[in-house]
Amino acid sequence: MNTFIIFALLFFAALALMKMVRMVPQGFQWTVERFGKYTRSLQPGLHFLIPIMYDVGRKVNMMEQVLEIPSQDVITKDNAVVKVDGVVFFSVLDAAKAAYEVSDLQQATIALVMTNIRTAIGSMDLDESLSKRDEINAKLLNVVDTATHPWGIKVNRIELKDIQPPRDLVESMARQMKAEREKRANILEAEGFRQAEILRAEGEKQAAILSAEGRKEAAFREAEARERLAEAEAKATQMVSDAISHGDVQAINYFVAQKYVEALGKFADSPNQKLMILPTEVTGVMGSIAGIAELARASLDKHKADNTDKSK
Repeated sequence: MNTFIIFALLFFAALALMKMVRMVPQGFQWTVERFGKYTRSLQPGLHFLIPIMYDVGRKVNMMEQVLEIPSQDVITKDNAVVKVDGVVFFSVLDAAKAAYEVSDLQQATIALVMTNIRTAIGSMDLDESLSKRDEINAKLLNVVDTATHPWGIKVNRIELKDIQPPRDLVESMARQMKAEREKRANILEAEGFRQAEILRAEGEKQAAILSAEGRKEAAFREAEARERLAEAEAKATQMVSDAISHGDVQAINYFVAQKYVEALGKFADSPNQKLMILPTEVTGVMGSIAGIAELARASLDKHKADNTDKSK
């Protein structure tokens, strides 16, 4: 009997020792309760508690934690139904508040985030909800962090993982995007054709201008040549007239022979003239040619005489 009592005392002593010595692991804080009332929080390390009077209440994880937000259906401002899920990163700053201010910290945080997701996306249309994800994340973080502050936690990040529209809406958006791309391609192609036509028209315009300038220059040169030819002919006619006025009969023969030869040349060059009939007065033409020779000889003798007089 005494042995049984001794063993019982030893057992209760060992149990009391186990209850008195507590080892808190790194990354956790334990709350201490005295007769069920919170007194303090134990930091990581070795601690001693008086059994029966003091006991460990809650073991609170102080490391950053990740919560998966389950997928839910959300109606946008333009009545489109989308499926949304996400993740929440938070850390406990006050173990006592996290243990005693809320019954289930993780479940309460998930419910709060889901509610605010519906509120944030419900105030946007579908295009905004798909393109402004960063704005939605920032808005959710601000609201949820403020709401969870009394619970002793700090919400670090909220990320929406997926915003999934209905399948028929995705197909419609794909067709719309394809139509937009085809529209841009057609516009670019039309713009290219327009630019090519403009450049072609500019080239034709420049070519027409250069051609007109060339014709103008050619006409000017031709008119100038005709003018010079007329001046030369007028000068020659004047010289012949002067010679005739001085009684030089050979000049008349020269003038008549020149006109006669020119007329024969025009008849020969005419495309419709196939047969030429020379006049019977061939001797007259030969006489005119002889007159030309005599006129040239007389002019040469006069030139030699003038040179002789000058040398004397």
